[in-house]
Amino acid sequence: MSKVIAIDGPSGAGKSSVSRIVGKKLGFLHVDSGALYRIMTWQCLEEGVDTSDPEAVAAFADRVRIECRPEDGEIRYYVKGELPGDRIRTPRINAHASAVATVKAVRDRVTALLRGMTQYGDLVVEGRDITTAVFPDAPARFYLTASAEARAARRQKEEVEKGIANQSAEAVKASLLARDKIDSTRKHAPLKKADGAIEIDSTELTLDQVVETVLGSLNF
Repeated sequence: MSKVIAIDGPSGAGKSSVSRIVGKKLGFLHVDSGALYRIMTWQCLEEGVDTSDPEAVAAFADRVRIECRPEDGEIRYYVKGELPGDRIRTPRINAHASAVATVKAVRDRVTALLRGMTQYGDLVVEGRDITTAVFPDAPARFYLTASAEARAARRQKEEVEKGIANQSAEAVKASLLARDKIDSTRKHAPLKKADGAIEIDSTELTLDQVVETVLGSLNF
């Protein structure tokens, strides 16, 4: 049976960077669950679906075709034969993603896709409900967090480096806090620290220190 390392936490806590490095060191496939919700959001917007209408989003959810392929140490998602790339990383997607992610039909669809990925081998899966809803029985579960200021600075730096936005640190922080509130209060699979998950506050830690903490906590 495939091994799963599950990593949850809010935006900007370092989940993606940590998960990629841990996966590379262990030979596990990196899985970005958030990208699936962003793809669903992107497709809603492309097709003119009102993301503030849960029924419309739910009706559209099953029509989105996402192909999952294990490539170069990660699971990549193809839509209509193409990689979405940074089209799912824009402020516009950020503004609509949480609303789409609250819809149960969307969460059920994404959860099924994620669980099906165990067929490809051992996984490092990052997201917001991986330790609580998707893989609650995973032998290795972590909750990464950091101060709002640290998370905003990291996200702003990432957006500037990728050339996909040029928001102020305060604007990025406000966006993160708004998403935190939606994610932690939604009815279906809210963001929270799972019982038994190891919490790591990365505010004052380097990326390497967080990675070493995760690796040092594994017992398989």
